[in-house]
Amino acid sequence: MRATLLLAAFAAALCAPPALAQSDATTDPREFSEAARKVYAQKLKEARTLIGEKKFAEAIGILDELHAERPREPQARFLKGIAFADSGKTEAAIAVFQAVLGDYPELPEPHNNLAVLYAQKGEYALARDELEAAIAAAPDYAIAYENLGDIYTRLAAVNYEKALARDTRNKTAPAKLKLVREVLAPVPK
Repeated sequence: MRATLLLAAFAAALCAPPALAQSDATTDPREFSEAARKVYAQKLKEARTLIGEKKFAEAIGILDELHAERPREPQARFLKGIAFADSGKTEAAIAVFQAVLGDYPELPEPHNNLAVLYAQKGEYALARDELEAAIAAAPDYAIAYENLGDIYTRLAAVNYEKALARDTRNKTAPAKLKLVREVLAPVPK
């Protein structure tokens, strides 16, 4: 399964004036100057670079500063979820993505990334639900469709195994399970 590294909708909006009102902070994000927006975008880029270099603590520090500056902006929060996921802090990443979705349920990327994390934990039904939400939010989101196919394949394997455990004389389930396992086998590089 593939996680989404950068919110596509956010990439185009990084330097655009924020459109979201902020009721819980003293500064309205629409009041940020063009220079402040560029600094914010540059810090996001720096955090993405640090994540790529596996300097997760440094990246999270920058992202926490950005979040403190603009609590309602989802970009820094989303990248923090990426940093947690990439550093193996799955539960922290799940909490971040869920929080982003609590404020912005219409964003497909956090749904996709949650699905990837749930799948890694073997929670395929939760992963399926998140991918269906991602597709509902963005019907042209190809990665979510691919990941949903992977989830259905994994769910098929689980159910074929259950069928065999309950009926060892079943003649069709073993062949189907073999095919599914071949599909799930890692592709040699």
